[in-house]
Amino acid sequence: MIPYGRQDISQVDIDSVVKVLQSDFLTQGQMVPCFEETVANYCGSKHAVAVNSATSALHIACLAMGLGSGDWLWTTPNTFVASANCALYCGAQVDFVDIDPRTYNLCANALEVKLQKAKLEGRLPKIVIPVHFAGQPCDMPAIHLLSEKYGFKIVEDASHAIGASYNDIKIGSCVHSDITVFSFHPVKIITTGEGGIATTNNPKIAERLYRLRTHGITNRSELMRARPENEIWNYQQIELGFNYRMTDIQAALGVSQMSRLDVFIERRREIAAAYDRAFANLPIVTPWLLNEVRSSHHLYPIRIRESDCEKDQRQVYDLLRQNGVAANLHYIPIYLQPYYVNLGFRKGLCPESENFFRQAISLPIYPSLHQEDQDRVIDILIHSF
Repeated sequence: MIPYGRQDISQVDIDSVVKVLQSDFLTQGQMVPCFEETVANYCGSKHAVAVNSATSALHIACLAMGLGSGDWLWTTPNTFVASANCALYCGAQVDFVDIDPRTYNLCANALEVKLQKAKLEGRLPKIVIPVHFAGQPCDMPAIHLLSEKYGFKIVEDASHAIGASYNDIKIGSCVHSDITVFSFHPVKIITTGEGGIATTNNPKIAERLYRLRTHGITNRSELMRARPENEIWNYQQIELGFNYRMTDIQAALGVSQMSRLDVFIERRREIAAAYDRAFANLPIVTPWLLNEVRSSHHLYPIRIRESDCEKDQRQVYDLLRQNGVAANLHYIPIYLQPYYVNLGFRKGLCPESENFFRQAISLPIYPSLHQEDQDRVIDILIHSF
C-alpha cells in the first residue's frame, strides 16, 4: 500500500539519536535548546519553544495569550480538531470562519465580514488561528491588518508549513502574528517522532511558554518569591503548567532532519508539479497557489469535478484504495464532528468547507515516493475517468 505520507529517516538521523542515547542526558540536556535555536534561525524568529506535540504548543500558546472563560477563538473548519480544541482546553468558546474556495485556507474576506458582525454583537474573538492548509500560507498580511483593526491576537497553525513562505518571508518568523506553531508528527515535513514547537518574537510570551511546558516552574530569581536564607529553593512553581517537554532524543532527530528540510520541500514540489501536469486534462481540480507564496506541499489535495464526469469522490477514493493507494481525506469540517454537533454546531455554517470535504482526496506526497509509485497513482486516476 502506498501511503499518503511517510517520514524519511537517514543513517545520519539514526546516528544522531544513538549519540543522545549513549550520553548522560536523554531529556533536558543540550539538544532541545539546539533544536530550538536551529528552528528559530531558519524561520527568522527570536525565540522557539519545543514541546511534545503541536497540540501542546497550541494549548500553551492560547494560555500565553490569556485566553480563558468568556473569550472567543476563531479558526477554520478545514483543519485537524486540535486547532479548535485548544480553545476548549482554556475554557473559551470556539467559532469558525469559512475557507477561500481556491486556496482552502481561512478566507480573509469571510473573516472581515464575520468580524464586522461580531463587533456589533460584542463578541469579537480574542484569538484567531489561521491554518496554513497543505503547506500553502494564508493571506497573513490581510489577516494581520484585520487584527490591528479589531484587536485580536494571531496564532498561526503552521503544522503543515515549515519551510513555506509568503512574499519571501518565512512562515514562523511571526512578522504577521504573535506565535507560530509547527508539528513534527511522522507524516509532516520533518519529524521528531512526535513533537511541536512555538516560535515568537516576544520575550515575555516566550518566557511564559517555557514555564507552561514545565509545570509552571521557574528558576529565575527575579520571578521567585523570597524564602528563608537557610532553605534551599532551586525552583518554584509560580503558576499551573503542564509536562509538555520535548526529549533530547526527539530534538536530536529534529536537528538532523532540519539539515534536509529544503531538500525535502524541493522533492515535494517536484512531485506536485508532476501531478499537476498529469491531471491537466482530467475532471480534477489540482491545488491552486498564490503567486506570492512558496508552499511546503505537505499535502496534495485534488477535487473531483463530479459535474464533468461519472465518478464521485467516494468512487475515486475507493478505487485508489482497492488498487493499493492509501489516499486520505483532509478534512472533515471540525464542527461536523459529533463532539461539536453536541455543542450546537450544524451543517451549513461554512459552505465552502463543506463543499471541499465532499470533493477532496489527498494523494501520496513525500520525499521518498518512488517514481514508479507516483506513476501508478497517476495511471489509476487517468483510467478511472
